[in-house]
Amino acid sequence: MIFFRSDYSSGAHPRIIEALAKTNLEHTDGYSLDPHCENAAALIKKRLGDDSLDIHFTVGGTITNLTAIAAWLRPYQAAVSVASGHIYVHETGAVEATGHKVIAMPGKDGKLTPDDILAAVEMHKDEHMVQPKLAYISNSTETGTIYTKAELKALHDCCLEKGMYLYMDGARLGSALTAEGNDVAFADLPQLTDAFYIGGTKNGFLFGEALVISNPALKSDFRYMIKQRGGMFAKGRLLGLQFEEMFRDNLYFDIAADTNRRAKTLRDGIAAKGYKFMSDSPSNQVFPIFKAEKVAELEKKYFFLPQEYYDDGTIAIRLVCSWSTTDKDIEAFLADI
Repeated sequence: MIFFRSDYSSGAHPRIIEALAKTNLEHTDGYSLDPHCENAAALIKKRLGDDSLDIHFTVGGTITNLTAIAAWLRPYQAAVSVASGHIYVHETGAVEATGHKVIAMPGKDGKLTPDDILAAVEMHKDEHMVQPKLAYISNSTETGTIYTKAELKALHDCCLEKGMYLYMDGARLGSALTAEGNDVAFADLPQLTDAFYIGGTKNGFLFGEALVISNPALKSDFRYMIKQRGGMFAKGRLLGLQFEEMFRDNLYFDIAADTNRRAKTLRDGIAAKGYKFMSDSPSNQVFPIFKAEKVAELEKKYFFLPQEYYDDGTIAIRLVCSWSTTDKDIEAFLADI
């Protein structure tokens, strides 16, 4: 079977495994208070061009999202997300379990818009309702689309106007920033958001994310919340070591760019055979539409997920390329359609 179901199902990039093996017998302080985490944070700050940033290493996306939102919102405040947003659909109500409602808005092409934020604020105007305080976005989105710099600035300006925070889920940030047509630089993000995280799990790490906080109002006592929410990893150096290896040169972005290249080959090959797509995704997720019979046939050889069912009997499926996807995997799929 050939695997297109996700971008975190295989192990880790060989350089990560080598770095872990090389340092396996080291003894360091725990809880991310070690030299590897310190150096990784310094490398990230240098790449972002801002020494004032707070960097926190966590094990996964859901724990990062729920910890951040729980830390930054008062009990009566809520997050605003598109209806397809990961915190609204795919995190088992983790944010709601912290006591914070997620307000779902329609969005456009999988992306939250300033109009969505304004509408959410307008619908929640008094103390009988939750108060929108944080706008949640992901880049790339659940449908593989990416935000432009102008879109991010418009969102951030809207949040500033309404006294809200803009938080970016960067589970697939590498893919977004190396996608064809992207005009957002990595170093732009601290100015365009109040906080964001750098996704490792879906970009060749064994596990791990790095939360970057730029807004001073969100920095205080954050490690207390990490610990309380169960996200403080005792062997924290394993997180720092992976980010250290990825950011000592351009490996993080090289992996993402190579993954996008394979996804583009897959997407272009499918399009060349006349098939349509659910979304215009330039990132590592591809959403072709096939007849149900073709999907059933492909399922015998490939792992993937159905994304949307249409009234005409066709199905949009999700194909995800990862660091370990091979050209032969793509050639085989294209030959079978």
